[in-house]
Amino acid sequence: MKYGPVALVKCESYDRQEVENAVKRAVELLGGIERYIKPGMKVLLKCNLLSRKKPEEAVTVHPVVVEAVVRAVQSVGAIPIIADSPGGLYTERILKGIYRACGMEEVHERTGVLLNYNTDIVEVSHPEGKVAKRITVIKVLQDVDAVISLAKLKTHELTLFTGAVKNLFGVIPGMTKAEYHLRMKRLEEFSDLLVDICTYVKPVLSVMDGIVGMEGNGPSAGRPRHVGALLMSPSPYALDVVSAALVGLPVERICTVQRAEERGLCSSKLEDIELVGDSFDELYVSDFKLPDSKKLGFLVRALESNNRVSEFLKFYLGPHPMIMYDACAGCGDCARYCPPKAIKMMEGKPRIDLNTCIRCYCCQELCPHKAVVIRRNWFFRLFK
Repeated sequence: MKYGPVALVKCESYDRQEVENAVKRAVELLGGIERYIKPGMKVLLKCNLLSRKKPEEAVTVHPVVVEAVVRAVQSVGAIPIIADSPGGLYTERILKGIYRACGMEEVHERTGVLLNYNTDIVEVSHPEGKVAKRITVIKVLQDVDAVISLAKLKTHELTLFTGAVKNLFGVIPGMTKAEYHLRMKRLEEFSDLLVDICTYVKPVLSVMDGIVGMEGNGPSAGRPRHVGALLMSPSPYALDVVSAALVGLPVERICTVQRAEERGLCSSKLEDIELVGDSFDELYVSDFKLPDSKKLGFLVRALESNNRVSEFLKFYLGPHPMIMYDACAGCGDCARYCPPKAIKMMEGKPRIDLNTCIRCYCCQELCPHKAVVIRRNWFFRLFK
């Protein structure tokens, strides 16, 4: 059985015409936009807008990619709506700042696309869910006919890779994300939650901005890395497998892929996925950097396995967040959004209680100053 298909298109830069051509070609390879979007439909474009970052920082999906997808949706007479709920507070003021910094306001001005400012939330039933039978989501999700996921190709300190599946965690309202992290502390449980959310949302298309991705300590503190690829698929799971494999990430260690594969939603083997478009080998990146927390794979796998011994090892030998005080501005975001409240502000600086810390790395993900790093234990550093 073949999963996908996944369209892989070479795209070297964020030149507006080059990206628009790449999106058009990807859509055509998948059968045309009319196959997925019908006239008059309201279409939620769930963009990765993690935080208030400029496009060139490679933290969020690039506005030129978003604009090209907007125009594709509009070309069939449908109505696209840009939305996301980044970590932290989910308010109109926060959304305005995010849209402005990430270039979405410019996309609105150029295309007339709607920007979502509705901050209402709803609880929905999901009987097919494995760990989440009921899910709290942003209200706009209930007001549309279809969803397109627009993700950024990035590494992730917790999940190794953040792609089309993880991007849909953004339909969970900001502060509710912290509740889910607290309830599902194990990576396996959290990954099952992400797959549950994805099976509820059921995006009709998923797009991966791999023109410039992020390597190293993603999803926000890594380094921009040119890849030169745009990918698209009706299957977010197959898209993640191909995208991760394209930059040499160990797909078998991506827990969302493992959990999706167990449910028969995808295969972790590239040969089981229908790939259309440009040459995978020609676009392959062999030296994409892993997050520090995921290096030394044999030890990480031991720490991530599900038993009491590994829990002991994970606590004493596993990676943990650390504040770089030279870079810290004392803004307090890390303490404000820490799910277990393991971070306290003392004399204007954050202090982490590692006994309370659940290693979700939200502090590193949401720090606007890159002042939180993931520190490997001395034992791990012996193998460096």
